[in-house]
Parts: sequence; C-alpha cells; structure tokens
Amino acid sequence: MAEMTEQKATSVETPAPPEAPKKSSGQKKRNRKKARNTIITLVVLAALAVGGVFLYRFLTKKDAVESQIQTAVAQISSIQSTVQGSGNAKAKESAAITLTQGGTVQEVYVTAGDTVTAGQPLYTIRSQAAEDEVTAAQEKVDNLQKDMNDLVKKANNLTVRAPFAGKLVEISEFQVGDDVADGAAVATLVNDKKLKLSLYFSYAYENDIAVGQSVSVSIPAVMDSFNGTVEKINKVSYISPEGSVYFEVVIAFDNPSTLTRGMTATATLAAADGSAIYPYANGETEYYETRKIVTESEGPLLTDNLLRYANVNAGDVLLVMGSDTIDSDMRAKQKEIDDAMEKLTEAQKALSNFNATAPIDGMVTTCTLTEGAEVKSGETVITISNTTTMVVEITVDDRNISFVSPGMAVELTDYNGNSFMGTVTSINMSVGENSSNGMTSYPVTLEVDNFGGTLLAGMWLDYSFVASQSDDCIVVPMQSVKYVSDTEGNTSSVVFIHADARPDNAVEIDIPPVEPGQTPTYPGEEEGYYPVPVVTGLSDNYNVEIKEGLQGDEEVFVNYYVEQAWG
Repeated sequence: MAEMTEQKATSVETPAPPEAPKKSSGQKKRNRKKARNTIITLVVLAALAVGGVFLYRFLTKKDAVESQIQTAVAQISSIQSTVQGSGNAKAKESAAITLTQGGTVQEVYVTAGDTVTAGQPLYTIRSQAAEDEVTAAQEKVDNLQKDMNDLVKKANNLTVRAPFAGKLVEISEFQVGDDVADGAAVATLVNDKKLKLSLYFSYAYENDIAVGQSVSVSIPAVMDSFNGTVEKINKVSYISPEGSVYFEVVIAFDNPSTLTRGMTATATLAAADGSAIYPYANGETEYYETRKIVTESEGPLLTDNLLRYANVNAGDVLLVMGSDTIDSDMRAKQKEIDDAMEKLTEAQKALSNFNATAPIDGMVTTCTLTEGAEVKSGETVITISNTTTMVVEITVDDRNISFVSPGMAVELTDYNGNSFMGTVTSINMSVGENSSNGMTSYPVTLEVDNFGGTLLAGMWLDYSFVASQSDDCIVVPMQSVKYVSDTEGNTSSVVFIHADARPDNAVEIDIPPVEPGQTPTYPGEEEGYYPVPVVTGLSDNYNVEIKEGLQGDEEVFVNYYVEQAWG
C-alpha cells in the first residue's frame, strides 16, 4: 500500500473586486425575454433554410427509372372473334286501335289479357260523326270521278269524226292554231246516199199500207222512177181543203247520186186487190239524215279536213285539236281524286274502328272500354300484341358484320340466366352509326320463339355469338402489336421480337430517345429486340392473330413493367 503523504495548502488572501451596482427586477426580466425571442427566431430561420434545401432537392432530383421488359411467346393456337352486347325484347307484331271521332260504347267483347285471333270482334261503338264523314267523303269521290269521266270523254273527242257516210253541205272556217271552243259548230253532214219522201194518203187506205211495203217513186224532173220502201207510218190528221182526212207515209229510196233534196216527187202503192193507191199530192225529196256536227271538247286546232260538198265515210277525221289543256285538267283532277280517296279510306278505317275486329293474332294488352261510356276522338281504346314471336334489336360493328348472315343462331340470356335462342332475320346495312372508336355499327334483327310466354316485352337480354374463328394460327398478346412510323413516315404494324441477330424482315423505325426519368417506349437493338412488320387478323379481348410476319415460337415484346418512377 502506498503511503499517503498529507500536504497542507497555504492560502493567500486576495482583495475582493469592487461590488457592481445592483439592477432592478423589471430590467432583468426584459433582458431574458429579449434573448429568448432572438434564439427562437434563429431556430425558425435555420429550420426554414434546411427545409427549403430538402424541398428543392426533392422537387428537382429524379431517381433513375427501374423498369423490366415483359415478353410473351408467339403461340400456335385458335382465336375467336366474339360479339357481345344486350338488346331489348319486344313483340314482333302489335296493333293499337285509336278513335278519330267520339261516340257511345254499345258492346265490349274482350278484356285485357284475352287471347284473340285476327278478325275476332272486339267492340261496337255508335258514332254518327264517323258515319257522316264516310258519306261525305264518298260523295266527293263520286262527284270527282264524274268530272274525270267528262274529261276523258272530252279527250276522246279531241278528234271530230264523221258519224255516218254522207256529204258536208255546210262547214265552218278555222285556222290552224286557233283555240276551238267546246260546242263550236264544225259542219252540217247529210246522208244523201238515200232520200226520203213524205206523202199523205187517205184513211180509206189505212189497212192497205204497211211498213216495208214496196213503192214506186216518180221524179218528173229526171223523168225516171225508183224503187222505194215504206219506212214509217204516222197516224196524223192532215185535213185537205176539201175536208178529207189523211195520214202520213214516209218513203225511203236509194239515191243514184243524181238526185238531191227539194225535188218534186210522187209515189204509187198497190192495194191488196192490185189496184193503185195514189197520194193526196206530190211531195219534195229530203236528205235521209241531217246532222249538225259540233265539238265536244276544246283545244288548239291542229288539222282540219273540211270541204263543202265533200263526200265522207263514217269515221273520217274532220277536225283534230290539241290535248294540252285537257291533259293539264286531267292531271289536276286525278290529284283531287287521289286526295279524296285517301280521305275516304281514312274515314272508312275510322268508321271500322267503331265496329272493330282484331287486326292480328295476339293478346289484348290494354282495353279502356266499358259499355255505355262516352269515348273521345284520339283515344287509344285497345292494344294487341302478338308475343308468340319476339324480336330483339342488336348492333354489330364493321369488323364482324360480314360474318353475320340471315338464319344464323344467336344465344340470348335474361337477368335470371334463362336461355333463349334467336335467329337473324334482317341486317340493315343502309343505317350505320359511327362510334367514338371510329368503327361503324349496324342494326341486326333477331326473332325469338316465345310460345311458352316466358319472354316478356321490355326485358333486356344479353347476347353472345362467335362471328369468326381461326384455327392453327399464330397468336400474340394484343399489346405486342405496335403502330409505328418508318423512316419515310409511313405507319405500319410491327412486333418487336427478341433475336441474337437482326432478322431479314426487320424494318428501320424512328425510336424517340429516352430522357432521364422516363419509361422507354420500345426496346432497342442493344437489348436484342428488332421490329418486324406484321399483318393482323382476328382479335379477342386479349390476343390478336398474326397472319403474316411471324413463324411462331418467337419471343415478342409486350410492354414494360415500371417498378419505380419517382423518388
């Protein structure tokens, strides 16, 4: 143990410093507060400066992007193009009966829910207004048709013809182009092929003269006789100055073309006993027939064949008028008839609605009629729907519409999972609607048998069908197909394949440089990927068919997995 030596310290006494003057208590407190505020200010400023540095570095510094290439293998497989969607079911046939006039319900034969067949009576309503409308419409049609018949007759009479063979003894003067009025005098035509002679005989011979009896006609001017026939007997009372009573006998005879009207003539008949019968006095020859020909139409004169004393045959053309005016009148009249017929049809249909029969087979879905009730114009009183066959409208885009054809089966399901089978009945290629993705959709109509009645009008149905399918084809993920521009600016479809060397069909494309902090768009040759052009075919929701450009089993670029984009 070391020995401890006790040392004794010697203290030297020093004089004390002079005592400072004492401060007041309030002044001490103010100094301490001021020092504390100064320290707090310095701390806050230091914290803001440090935070600003860190914030600036956070906002301006980008970490390196960590990404990983996602690849897939071009496989030999099958692919289907499936069309899916939904549509609304409705009855294939439906009919609504709407009244056009008011009336009183007399009898109602059906109620809502009844099944009816076409032609089955539905109800009876009494409507005087509807009956009056049909009567007025029919009268108008009849009157217009009479007017049309008159115009047709006028059209047929634009050509004036000789009604019989004879001679024109008087004619009217016309100029080509003149407007010839209806009823204008054309000519006087006489039948001078035969002449007639009116003579008076005593009633003493009443029973000796008969129609058809032969007569010998004498004409002193030509000193010749002609064979004639009694054509007519008129039992008149001609009284001679001597007070005798006579009756008239009209005799007809052929004209040898040397005779004319106004020639003095007489005739001799033979009585039953062979004695001669003579007339009271001579008479004068007359034309067998005389007729004044007038127009029965109107129009501009085109041609005429009017010559005084010209011989004509029956049917010869005397005058021809143009048809412009009548054609215009007939077109206008036909328009009136068409309009009137349309109104008549509407009135008849409206009247039939008051004694209605079912227009189609089906079920009465609504019936608002009660016997004795008053109904008003515009009311829809009965609707009928044929729900044994339903229709569903779907849409198919232009990628798949060529694979849809009439008769194709389409599976449908309702919200409860019940299945129905629809059949394509029509494809409307004339009505296409453009969608936001640039494709055009076309309406397709399906018919669905509904004999069980389980499919109700208004139900929504999902549909799905395979539009097309390719087997033993090359399939890659849809994201593998990239649409790029080559060095000449042409857009093409390519797939980046991984290879040890550049493939012969690889193309040069303009790959934009990758900025720090950005994800690459396409892989480069330094990573062993080369773009090759491809021709695509069918596609589904995930994959696409490659028809040209790949052989199969190639490793293809799909996309980048981005693990970290920002620090």
